[in-house]
Amino acid sequence: MKSLLTKFLALSGILGVAVTAHADYSVLSHYKIGGDNSRYDYITVDPVARRAYVAHEKKFEVLNVDTGEKIGELGPLTKAHGVALVPDTGHGFASSGIDDVIIMFDLKTLEQIKRFKSTGSNPDSIMYDPQTKRVYAANHGDTGDVTVIDPASGEIVATVKLGANVLEGICFDGRGHAFVNDEEKSSVRVFDTQTLKPLAVWPSTGGEGGTGIACDVEGHRIFSACANFKMVVLDSDTGKVVATVPTGEDPDGLTFDPKTKRIFTSNFDGTMTVIQQNTPDKYTVLQNVATGLGYKTIGLDEKTGHVLTCGAKMGPKPARVKGGPAPKAPIIPGTFEVLVVGEK
Repeated sequence: MKSLLTKFLALSGILGVAVTAHADYSVLSHYKIGGDNSRYDYITVDPVARRAYVAHEKKFEVLNVDTGEKIGELGPLTKAHGVALVPDTGHGFASSGIDDVIIMFDLKTLEQIKRFKSTGSNPDSIMYDPQTKRVYAANHGDTGDVTVIDPASGEIVATVKLGANVLEGICFDGRGHAFVNDEEKSSVRVFDTQTLKPLAVWPSTGGEGGTGIACDVEGHRIFSACANFKMVVLDSDTGKVVATVPTGEDPDGLTFDPKTKRIFTSNFDGTMTVIQQNTPDKYTVLQNVATGLGYKTIGLDEKTGHVLTCGAKMGPKPARVKGGPAPKAPIIPGTFEVLVVGEK
């Protein structure tokens, strides 16, 4: 038997046969937040300080990621989007839509240091790149650009003009390149983080839209969450689409755990898809974890491997008014929460 098993594993390696890994993810904890207004966006986890920053309407709820205890708030903002953490400087940066503002704050005290206007409209995704030691804010509005910030001083150092109207998530390959999802054009915009010049536009062939994004630095891959039940995988060196993987409906958030080589998408239909990277070109869907309808954003706790998502219960969708827009189901006040998902 040992001989046969050895031969099988060797043959699997030669043929590239994917051996499905076991996964048993479920909701481990519910962190109740509540509140009358429950529109929400990105979740960012500080794995060292053990904090979670949850975009919640006009503020960020700051929670103890291990217990759910509320530590404080960051705001006010007109529309909370994302947070970038820069441990080396002790600073964080929070993006606010509508008023086009970015807030610089102290990571320990949460006190605001300064507020300043982004160079573009509706700053959305905001990330720190350790290689260039800069913060990058993707402006979601019609300016189609990325604001570049010095995290020590909080000064804007440049604007990268990408010519796209609906910029979403941003990630970095650690080798001088940044990748931004262009939701409107179903593509990935590439720019050089040294020269800050646009380099390419790569179509997310097979995918529609494109919101959450993550980079596999070691495997030279980009993972893009697309609206049509798909994750598109691109080669980060060439832009070639190497795989499309099924997900739940309309995923907004996506995160990648380099330790386990697993990708997670948070889907509007009330599921979280868990995907195993077998090789840089081969992927297996391990599980679709039940979360909640509309729980569509995501954050990874790098220390524990747990994944956070958030949302609220929804009431019945009202009847459509003739000639009016499609109605949305109302959020029930007081039901906003964070879910912690992990293996049992």
